[in-house]
Amino acid sequence: MQSTKVYRYNQPFTLQAGGQLPGFELAYQCWGQLNAEKDNVIWVCHALTGNTDVESWWPGTVGPGKMLDTDRYFIICANVLGGCYGSTGPLSLNPTTYQPYYHSFPLLSIADAVAAFDQLRKYLGIQSLAMLVGGSLGGQQAVQWAVSQPELVKKLVLLATNARHSPWGIAFNEAQRMAIENDSSWNSKSPDAGMEGLKTARAIAMLSYRTYQIYNGKQEEKHPRPLDAFRASSYQQYQGQKLAQRFNAFTYRTLSKMMDSHDVGRSFSSGEEALGRVKAKTLVIGVDSDILFPVEEQKYIAQHIPEAVFCMIHSDFGHDGFLVETEAVVEAVKRELDFPETGDKLKPAFKED
Repeated sequence: MQSTKVYRYNQPFTLQAGGQLPGFELAYQCWGQLNAEKDNVIWVCHALTGNTDVESWWPGTVGPGKMLDTDRYFIICANVLGGCYGSTGPLSLNPTTYQPYYHSFPLLSIADAVAAFDQLRKYLGIQSLAMLVGGSLGGQQAVQWAVSQPELVKKLVLLATNARHSPWGIAFNEAQRMAIENDSSWNSKSPDAGMEGLKTARAIAMLSYRTYQIYNGKQEEKHPRPLDAFRASSYQQYQGQKLAQRFNAFTYRTLSKMMDSHDVGRSFSSGEEALGRVKAKTLVIGVDSDILFPVEEQKYIAQHIPEAVFCMIHSDFGHDGFLVETEAVVEAVKRELDFPETGDKLKPAFKED
C-alpha cells in the first residue's frame, strides 16, 4: 500500500452554492513515476464511500502491465473534498472556530470537488491527463472536469454514471438522508451522531446497488425456510454495520447531496452543449442490470460527447458491477482506447515523494 500524502490549500475557497471554506486539505495516493513533461498521468476519481487506495476497492487494475500501468504512467487518486479519508470534511476542524464543522459544513457540488482536484493538479505541476477515470460519483466528477477543461483530458473513461443526477437517484439519496436525520442522535455534536441512521441508509443503498437476481442467488434460504432470522435480513444488518465502522453520517450526507447537485449543463444552455465541449477520446461503460444509473444515462453521455464509444457489460451485480466485473471493464478500455498504449516504457525524470 502506498503512503497517503496531504495537499494543503491555504486560501479562501469559494463554493458554487455561495459558501466558502477558509482553505482545505486533500489526501491522495500515487503509484508510478511522473515523466519530465508531467503528462503521463492517470487520474482516478473514486465512488461515494471510496478512498484514495485504488488497489483496495478496484483490485487487479493497478500495477505493471495492468490497466493503470505503473511502468508507464503516474497514477493518482485523491479523496474527494468533503470525504472522511484525510480530506477536509464535516469532521475536520474549522480553523475559524477550532471546533469540528459537523452540521455547519457547507454544501458542496461536483464542480467544487473538481475545482479542488484541479488545485492539487496545479500544485503537482501536472500539464495534462493521459486518462481520467471515474465511476458513479467519481464518474460525475470526471465528466464535469472534462467539460470544464476540455484541453486537459486526453482519454476519458466513465463508468455507471450520468450527466445529471436523476429524480430517481435523488429520491434514493433523500430516503437515506431521512434515515440519518431521524436518528435520535443526529443533532448532537459528536462524530458518532446519526450512526444508527447511517446503518439504515446503507441498507437502503444496497437495494439500489444490487439486483433481485443477486439477492436470490446469494441470500436464498435452504429448504425448509425459517420463520424469522433470514439471511437477507442479516446481510442488510451486516452491510450497515460494516459501513458504520469506516464512515460517518455527516460525510455520507455531504457526499450524497454533492451527487444530487450534479448537472454538467448548469452553466450552459443544455447538457448537450456541455457534453459537446469534451475533446477527450471517450469510453462510456454501462452495466445492463444497473437500476440506480441505468444504461440510458450512459448512452445519453456517449451520444453527445463527440465520437464517444458506448460499451455495455453484463453483470448480475447491478450498479456495483462496474467494480466487480473488472475483466470486462479492462477489456473494453484496452479495445476501445488502446490503453495502456503500446510502446517502450516511459523514462521518468521525476518521482513524486
